[in-house]
Amino acid sequence: VAIKVLVVDDSAFMRKLISEILNEQPDIEVVGTARNGLDALNKLDRWEVDVLTLDLEMPVLDGLSTIKRIMASKPMPILVLASTTERSSESTIKALSYGAIDFIAKPSGNISLDLRKVEEELVSKVRSLAGVVVHKPPARDIRIEPTPKPPAKPVVGVKTGAAENIVVIGSSTGGPKALEELFLQLPADLDAGVLVVQHMPKNFTKSLAARLDNLSQLEVREAQEGDTIKNGLALVAPGDFHMEIDQDKKVRLNQDPPVKYLRPAIDVTMLSLVNVFYDRIVGVVLTGMGNDGAEGMAAIKERGGFTIVQDKDTSTIFSMPKAVYEMGNADYVLPIEQIADSITKLVNRISGGS
Repeated sequence: VAIKVLVVDDSAFMRKLISEILNEQPDIEVVGTARNGLDALNKLDRWEVDVLTLDLEMPVLDGLSTIKRIMASKPMPILVLASTTERSSESTIKALSYGAIDFIAKPSGNISLDLRKVEEELVSKVRSLAGVVVHKPPARDIRIEPTPKPPAKPVVGVKTGAAENIVVIGSSTGGPKALEELFLQLPADLDAGVLVVQHMPKNFTKSLAARLDNLSQLEVREAQEGDTIKNGLALVAPGDFHMEIDQDKKVRLNQDPPVKYLRPAIDVTMLSLVNVFYDRIVGVVLTGMGNDGAEGMAAIKERGGFTIVQDKDTSTIFSMPKAVYEMGNADYVLPIEQIADSITKLVNRISGGS
């Protein structure tokens, strides 16, 4: 049975081009198009649709409002087509927070005549989203924009200088939403530095870090060359760069070839940590497609660190956690809402606390 897609975009040209690309595939059928969010909602009432492709900047009802309405009434897999401006990257991160599952960065701004460049990515993402079960977000999840946090106060008892312990988190499809849930719960006095590797193109990781920073008691920002791993600081690997940690516990960014088509790759970061932090590592693999992180988690476990993966029920796509689990390298398999607490307890255990 063909995957049924509704294409939503205010540009007639884009509707036609996206429809053409998808209809060329034997297993995908564009059942219709919509020119704005309201048009899309009306059509969703009448048609069965497996995946929705969505432009964010539209008249009448924009993309973000459309996602909120769909998630509240008839949740389904939504793939956002995003332009790469800073404003658009912020909206894209919000879209993922509101329930969209994944996005594609259009190659050249708003009118993407060269959308064919990402044709393969578009097709593969529509295929991977087709089987995803989307649940209504719990009421608290469509949250008011977080209030800015008060200026950081020195937390009593937290060691200054480079961190002695490290938490490394890898995520892919469905990751931004899972990361929000996790960062909401991590404590300000966590006795570890935190690294995040989320598969995402450049220009988007900065907005992701800013969003997590708003929600978290930790300071979260995009990693820069030479950053030191510190307690209370979470660094997000910048899109299009691998992030490694050297013997001085400093960040080294590089543009070595992609690993398994990915840059940043979770494995690259994890493998660089085991000879610096040894057994003082908590490795975490969240929702995502593929098996990036499996090799890194094996190395962490072999060194005597701890490993946690997100469970199937709360993962958008279970394949990354599953790869770790099937190799026998997951100490804990947990729903997303329990992972922060588990990280905190394991860090305390490594630190010789409770």
